[in-house]
Amino acid sequence: MSKLANKIDFIVLVSANMANVNGDPLNGNRPRTDYNGFGEMSDVCIKRKIRNRMQDLGNRIFVQSDDRADDNFTSLSERASKTIGKVKTKEEYSRKACAEWLDVRTFGQVFAFKGDSVSVGVRGPVSIHQAVSASPVEIQSIQITKSVNSESKDTRASDTMGMKHFVRFGLYKIKGSINVQLAEKTDFTEEDAETVKECLRTLFVNDASSARPDGSMEVIRVYWWKHNCKDGQYSSAKVHKLLNVTLNEGVSEPASADDYTITVDSLPDLALEVIDGI
Repeated sequence: MSKLANKIDFIVLVSANMANVNGDPLNGNRPRTDYNGFGEMSDVCIKRKIRNRMQDLGNRIFVQSDDRADDNFTSLSERASKTIGKVKTKEEYSRKACAEWLDVRTFGQVFAFKGDSVSVGVRGPVSIHQAVSASPVEIQSIQITKSVNSESKDTRASDTMGMKHFVRFGLYKIKGSINVQLAEKTDFTEEDAETVKECLRTLFVNDASSARPDGSMEVIRVYWWKHNCKDGQYSSAKVHKLLNVTLNEGVSEPASADDYTITVDSLPDLALEVIDGI
């Protein structure tokens, strides 16, 4: 295992076609948008998908969703207490947690559970921004009806049972960075960074659902910048501005990624790797 030596910035371009990118439970599970109509995907949603891909690739994950739990533990508290066991210091607890679970040494974690005598906070080196679409998105809604009765004594005919919402098309930009100083504290390695890159490239593998059918969400491209030093010779904000996504002339309602012109500027001594999604 080799220590991470260079700061990394990245951007992932993601397209959504007739999919509910990230439903808002406080708004009838409609796709998230801001006041100007631009689509949004929360950082929590993105990290969940990355964790799922880490798990698919054979890595141990602390924050597992119930339907993907692979260790028979029913809560985070149980997973932490029975895996870490008794420790004398917070530093030892943090070290063991980072060694045990990839998502802890990647994103960090707060270990503060009822009845525990120890409360530990781990800061992870990988930070993810909330994703925003390149243009305002159009949201459509359809009513769905049931074709059978839920209960045997229910004599009602087929009836409206709810709504489904989806984005007709959106091109989303996911931004993120990997901090070397925090990587040193969690023992996040170059190999771990490569795992994160692969998770981003394959973000929607095994992610299909009725809200996001297979093929409705796609990683278009991953842009992976590596600085030439630990602190990074440029700020993440300056690096993220290197990627320009603009609508083609004459296009008012984009229907695919081809309706955009995508260009990347450069900065001296800043290495860029461009990886196509699968």
